[in-house]
Amino acid sequence: MRKKPQKPRVNYLIAPNPQAPDLTRQVEGIDHTGRRGTYAVIEERPLTIFLNATEIVTAMTIGDYPEFLALGFLFNQGMLSDVSEVSAVSFDHELETVVVRTTSQTDYEEKLGKRIRTSGCALGTVFEDMFDLVATRRLPAASVRTSWLYELSRKINQTPSLYLAAGAIHGTVLCHRDSPLVYMEDVGRHNAVDKIAGWMMSNNVKPEDKILYTTGRLTSEMVLKTAMMNIPILVSRSGFTAWGVQISRQVNLTLIGRMRGRRYICLSGQDRLIADSDPKGVPEEHSRHQRRGSR
Repeated sequence: MRKKPQKPRVNYLIAPNPQAPDLTRQVEGIDHTGRRGTYAVIEERPLTIFLNATEIVTAMTIGDYPEFLALGFLFNQGMLSDVSEVSAVSFDHELETVVVRTTSQTDYEEKLGKRIRTSGCALGTVFEDMFDLVATRRLPAASVRTSWLYELSRKINQTPSLYLAAGAIHGTVLCHRDSPLVYMEDVGRHNAVDKIAGWMMSNNVKPEDKILYTTGRLTSEMVLKTAMMNIPILVSRSGFTAWGVQISRQVNLTLIGRMRGRRYICLSGQDRLIADSDPKGVPEEHSRHQRRGSR
C-alpha cells in the first residue's frame, strides 16, 4: 500500500527583519564616555486607517504589515466581526493610508465620538461598547503547562528581533503550546497585538487553543483586545493593572505576568496552570534579552 505523501510543515513565524533598512535608521551620537558611534534607532511613521470613506484613526507605527494592522485594529475595536465582511484592503505607500472596504456600507461617526483614552501607547484607544461586547464573554477554559511557558520564553528571547537590534519597541507573539507561530513588533504594544489579530483574520486561524505573549503591560485594553480575539491565555514580561486583572477574571482569561527566566506570576486562571516543570532547572534569563523599559 502506497503511503500518502505528508504535507510539508508550514512555518508561520513572521517577524520583522532587524536588518531591514526601512525599519531602523543609523544615527551618529556619543555615549557616556564621550566616544562617538553610530546607533540603530527605530523608524516611526504615521499610518491612517480608513473604513470605507470614513477616517478612523492615525497610528504611529514602524510601517510593516499595514494591512494586518488595519484589519486587526478594526476587528479589536468591534468595527469588523469577520473577514467575510471585507471586500478589499488597499495600502497607499505615498499617502501612508490603508483603506478597508466592506461588502456593505458602514457608519461609525457616532461611535468615533465615544472614544476612551487608555493607558496605552500608539493605538491606546478603545470605544465604550467594547466593554459591552466582552461583558458576557467567557473564554475557553484552556490549560497551560509551565514547561510551555519556559520554552516559549526561551525561544522568543532568542529570536532575532528589532528589539535586540535597536530597542525602544514592543513585541507580541501568537503561540501554540510551546511553539511561537507569528512574531510582530511595533512602537506600541497595541499595534503589535492588532497585527496579530489581522494576520489571524486573513489566515482564518482559530484562537481557542492559542497563547498570546506580549512584552507590554497587562492593562485593561490589552486584556480587552485578547478577549475580543477569543484567545484564552495572555502572558507578558511586564506587570499588571488592577482593572486588567478584574476583566481577566470576568471573562475567564488566564493572565500570567512578569514572565522572565524561571519567574512568573499568575493572577487569573490559576486553576488552569499545570506545574509540570521544576523552576530550579530553568536557567536565568541572559542580560542581553532583558527589556529594561518594560519593567
